[in-house]
Parts: sequence; C-alpha cells; structure tokens
Amino acid sequence: MIATKERIKVMKVNDLPKQIGKELHIKDKSIALFHLTNGEVYAIGSRCPHTNGPLAEGIVSGDYVYCPLQDWKVSLRTGEVQKPDDGKVETYETEIFNDYVYVKV
Repeated sequence: MIATKERIKVMKVNDLPKQIGKELHIKDKSIALFHLTNGEVYAIGSRCPHTNGPLAEGIVSGDYVYCPLQDWKVSLRTGEVQKPDDGKVETYETEIFNDYVYVKV
C-alpha cells in the first residue's frame, strides 16, 4: 500500500523571515523550513546527517544551508550534502496558496 502525503497548512508566508530557518514538528517529522530571498520556500529534514546539527539554525546561502556544527553544505532543493562530504536529508514538497505555506508530509 502506498501512503499518500497530506498537505498541511503551517504558517503565513509573511511570518517566515527570509534567509532564516524555522524548525517545525509536523506529524512525527522534524522539518526545517526556509524562505529564500527569491520567494521560494523549501522544507527539509531538520537534522544534519553527519552531526545531527539543527539545520534550521544554519546559515542560508543561495539554495543551500550550512550545518551550524560542522559547516556541511546541504541542498535545500535535493537534500543532498555537497561533495566531498556525503549524506542526504529528506525533502518535502511545499506550496504557497492564499499567502499560507503548505508542506506535504
């Protein structure tokens, strides 16, 4: 049986500061939400695969976030860690509708 993802309304897009992560707990998932300067919103697993560092507290550069503990660079688009490091976090589809951010979990 394939589980379908639920579209969860999480917050007003204007309440999510640009370039600063926000950690959310949706269902049984810990998710880091990011609002980029270009208006795009990304949602990824909130913990670095290397040190378990809180990615929502990392520095955002372009469409990457740097883990605050070891500076691992994680793609907000794919969840993949930039080489030569190795690892991946889960990514979640986001949508902005009527000024609200939705995450599919």
